[in-house]
Amino acid sequence: MSSSDSSDSSFFASTFFSLAGAAVVEGTGPPAGSASAAGTSPPAPMLQTRLPSLTLAKTSANKPGQKGVLGNEFSILRSPGSVVFRNGNWPIPGERIPDVAALSMGFSVKEDLSWPGLAVGNLFHRPRATVMVMVKGVDKLALPPGSVISYPLENAVPFSLDSVANSIHSLFSEETPVVLQLAPSEERVYMVGKANSVFEDLSVTLRQLRNRLFQENSVLTSLPLNSLSRNNEVDLLFLSELQVLRDISSLLSRHKHLAKDHSPDLYSLELAGLDEIGKHYGEDSEQFRDASKILIDALQKFADDMYNLYGGNAVVELVTVRSFDTSLVRKTRNILETKQVKDPSTPYNLAYKYNFEYSVVFNLVLWIMIGLALTLIVTCYNIWNIDPGNDRIIYRMTNQKI
Repeated sequence: MSSSDSSDSSFFASTFFSLAGAAVVEGTGPPAGSASAAGTSPPAPMLQTRLPSLTLAKTSANKPGQKGVLGNEFSILRSPGSVVFRNGNWPIPGERIPDVAALSMGFSVKEDLSWPGLAVGNLFHRPRATVMVMVKGVDKLALPPGSVISYPLENAVPFSLDSVANSIHSLFSEETPVVLQLAPSEERVYMVGKANSVFEDLSVTLRQLRNRLFQENSVLTSLPLNSLSRNNEVDLLFLSELQVLRDISSLLSRHKHLAKDHSPDLYSLELAGLDEIGKHYGEDSEQFRDASKILIDALQKFADDMYNLYGGNAVVELVTVRSFDTSLVRKTRNILETKQVKDPSTPYNLAYKYNFEYSVVFNLVLWIMIGLALTLIVTCYNIWNIDPGNDRIIYRMTNQKI
């Protein structure tokens, strides 16, 4: 091959890859190869999203001129008129989803979000609740078009809404808003404020969920199971997550006054039952297709119930992730971290959890002790300076017998 042919071929190759990279930048989607790779990659191990050593993904890990792997989706099931989500194919980074939730509720974020999907809405009329449901094991669900706005999810990394919950606690600490974060498959639950009293009867452990399924008014008696079996543990895990969705809306309907207060509420749910069905039966199986249809109907009903309970002033969001890209998650070290102790009592070095009554009890004990101390000082002073002839009648009597 001549040198001119070689230079021409290299020129066409460089031009082709430049155009391909520009297409991805403009938001037309990734190349077909990258989408298939995202769909066939093995599921990554689940990471605990509350660990302080985990930080958000580095988008700079990709090559210049290229975007991260797409294929997952971030969808808006319901939203009020005060929160404007634009229709478009703009990818949203996975690590910025908590910022989208915070901005939609009117809270500030540390870094500016240059994402055109969320427009500036009514700043004086913010939603009273944000409900986020994350479904693992599937790229996207066949949601009905028209009523749902979906965006491609770029670089799906583990995330949590702890920052949003902290903002709610700091701004509405006196009103005790409802904050519920739940992952039934991992038996992980976090309830703060009025959620402790409202959802105290909510089944959170696997044993409680299994018992709840065989009680009255459960999803087993109302949902069409089709190819799913009530005798299979994998199927029961999937159905128990649907039962949690129904119980949350049912318990909240009994306390409708919580949806009418001025403090915003937060709900975060992680559903992994569909992922387990895909691993057990296969994604081409009839059980997986039936489970997907049942899940879509359950999510639609749950979104309608929560949206109506809050009077149309709630944002219901859905995140579908096949598997988390753990290669984009990095660990950091803090210069103030404590040294590792051999055989510690707890391997996570967790702080003691204080409830919202801690400050009340502390102030009661403090001021009662101060009052008792002052009373003791005054009593001792008066006894020390007592005049037996003037201060007590017993000392002025000639006969000491009374």
